[in-house]
Amino acid sequence: MKNTDAINKKDIIHLLEEIAIYLELKGENPFKISAYRKAAQALETDTRALSEIDDWSSIKGIGKGTQGVITEYLTNGESETLTLLKQEVPEGLIPLLDIQGLGGKKLAKLYQELKIENIADLQAACETHKVADLKGFGKKSEEKILAGLLNLNAQPERLPFDAVRGVRQNIETALGSMDGVKRFSIAGSMRRMRETVKDLDFIIATEQPEVVKEQLLELAGVKEVIASGDTKVSVVIEDKYDVSVDFRMVENKAFATTLHHFTGSKDHNVMMRQLAKARGEKISEYGVENVETGEVVTFDSEKAFFQHFDLHEIPPEVREAKGEIETYKKTHPLVTLEDIKGDLHMHTTWSDGAQSIEEMARFASDKGYEYIAITDHSKFLRVANGLNEIRLREQREEIERVRKRFPELTILAGVEMDILPDGTLDFDDDFLQELDYVIGAIHSSFSQTEAEIMTRLFNAMENPYVKHIAHPTGRLIGKRDGYKVNMEQLIQKAKETHTILELNANPKRFDLNSEWINVCQEQGVKITINTDAHSKETLEFMKEGVGVARRGWLTKESIVNTWSLEELQAYWKKKQE
Repeated sequence: MKNTDAINKKDIIHLLEEIAIYLELKGENPFKISAYRKAAQALETDTRALSEIDDWSSIKGIGKGTQGVITEYLTNGESETLTLLKQEVPEGLIPLLDIQGLGGKKLAKLYQELKIENIADLQAACETHKVADLKGFGKKSEEKILAGLLNLNAQPERLPFDAVRGVRQNIETALGSMDGVKRFSIAGSMRRMRETVKDLDFIIATEQPEVVKEQLLELAGVKEVIASGDTKVSVVIEDKYDVSVDFRMVENKAFATTLHHFTGSKDHNVMMRQLAKARGEKISEYGVENVETGEVVTFDSEKAFFQHFDLHEIPPEVREAKGEIETYKKTHPLVTLEDIKGDLHMHTTWSDGAQSIEEMARFASDKGYEYIAITDHSKFLRVANGLNEIRLREQREEIERVRKRFPELTILAGVEMDILPDGTLDFDDDFLQELDYVIGAIHSSFSQTEAEIMTRLFNAMENPYVKHIAHPTGRLIGKRDGYKVNMEQLIQKAKETHTILELNANPKRFDLNSEWINVCQEQGVKITINTDAHSKETLEFMKEGVGVARRGWLTKESIVNTWSLEELQAYWKKKQE
């Protein structure tokens, strides 16, 4: 059962849309389907938070039936309507909705007329050209569906960070309450903040490996046990993808050296072994051995391990054999989560967010932030309920009200403004100067040429009111490459125009990536790390964003949202000089 205290507006909208899809697949009355879609749309366009709605019947578009579904869900955390529909519609149909171009209406036709209930059925129907012969489809549609089927459940060699993030969190929660576990840590490429991972590695300190092993084998979602020994347990966790997980159990005294061994890249570990060899020592998982005497030294922490070699602690994110050993002969402090003073990109119920302005302000205040920017979508992005000039002015009045509730927090009234396909901006300069903070972003026409894309970006960067460019490449890791952007030109233009570039901390994006933000720092171009949050939960993406920044060797001096508001405002003025 869902925790009803954790339900937000987006959860309700998703519930209504999901019911509409199941009704569509079942072939229900179109008016009934439309009622749920209208209710979802009504909620999407209502600017209030869930906690501020006390009379559902007052919202135009929500009738008695949908109101009852909403009330039940808020009370019980479940919907009997959805539960019954799931029993009536074949489970195998739902994954087929992930095929591009195959929405509920088309899938319902395939189900009702060709009796297709799963992937195998659909593939067979395509291969025998039954789909092409069906009214409303045709040969091209059939080819696209077949191509989509081939990619639907393909297990990539390396999984996107976001695809395994939830599995990692679930495992860490379980390890935190296990008997016999003294301490533990993620290791491997995920600890180094690589944007894709092959598997998950955990190091566990324990004096009771048998006790811990039995609990590991009982973890939720275990699909297959690969190995089950006293020092290593390997399992496959079933999730959206099958995720291989290795658990290595060691004595507490060997924890630090084992963690180091399974965190660094292969080349980093080679370099550390060479450093040890020059000192007459040998590094293993279990400690540092004096080759002459055979004495093995162990360490309480990785910091102590590095100090043994006259090095400052090398952060996990940069253990890639890219100069870290030479660099950390001296101190080189990278940005930390504690350095972040604010978040300059977030959404609310005024566009496509789950929480109100006041709620987002409260969450930010609880984090100790000094400032935030409310940056809902602009009018061009209708699918996200984008705001026009009138609504943005109305929103500013609401922001003024909320500011009085949180005097310790500076709330900037902003917008994530679309850079249109023809290169113009969604608002003119007369209006932009009314706003405290303007972001430029591309959300459309990704197939344009590099020249067209760069014209759009340059036009935004040359505008004196555009403070930063959001998610500059438009990529979604493992799903979408993004548009054709020339990064060298983008960085040079950012430098010339004093435009900040964003490191979008959403794990689906990590845009810009660690390599390009490193180039930005070298070129003197400033970065802002933002969550692009659409809910309370996604404000927590800042932690991952800082991790990517550290992987890119960023210091806090290069990241504008580690600065005071006065320093930020002074930098912004450079654009208008």
